[in-house]
Amino acid sequence: MDTVKIYHLIKDSFVYNLKIVFGNKFIYFLIAAVAFYLMIIGIMLFENSAVLEQDIFETLIFPGILIIFYPVIFSIQNDKDARMLEIVFGVPNYRYKVYLLRFFISLILLFVIMVFMGWFAEFALVKVRVFYLVYQLMYPLLFIACISFLFATWLKNANATAVVMVIIGLFFLIMAEPLQDSKWNIFLNPFNVPSSLSHTLWQNVINQNRLMLILVSVVALLGAMVNLQKREKFV
Repeated sequence: MDTVKIYHLIKDSFVYNLKIVFGNKFIYFLIAAVAFYLMIIGIMLFENSAVLEQDIFETLIFPGILIIFYPVIFSIQNDKDARMLEIVFGVPNYRYKVYLLRFFISLILLFVIMVFMGWFAEFALVKVRVFYLVYQLMYPLLFIACISFLFATWLKNANATAVVMVIIGLFFLIMAEPLQDSKWNIFLNPFNVPSSLSHTLWQNVINQNRLMLILVSVVALLGAMVNLQKREKFV
């Protein structure tokens, strides 16, 4: 197979899976994320207090969760509803390529959308380091995506997974304030430097937090891949 055919094969596969990832009800999640984001930006515009980079970070977290939520949780469910699972699981190891490709497509598109939102915040409110801001955002969003994917392969039902993730999300949101400056806070805001810590100590907290999120994300993703071996659970 020559290079041109390989290129077209990869492009067609990417486009096909892109349509699947962002098909069906994804548009509603995207609209909700953008609407929420614009509402918060609008509120900030009319506030008297100064808007800081740390505020933009916190503003982008919830839209990011909404955007990644649907393609990760409903990926397997959509194949089941469309009666595609027999085909996907019928070819040895094919499911790994399919679902990993869709997972990474979801992350790439999430990154792109977050960058555009960051640029809009910079235009409307305050100058921010957009790419560094989104880079930091991707740590908690990757963690949530991997955990969601793991539960989707455990529960085998998108609606049940959504309920579990909402409960988990509420727990982490409740614990966000008590753990505000702790390395165990998955929503740790690296731009909100506490006055009680030196820059060096704060950087250590951030590094440990990011390392923890990456390790748990990798373990969760590997766990999801192991669950996908159990074909009889899904079909």
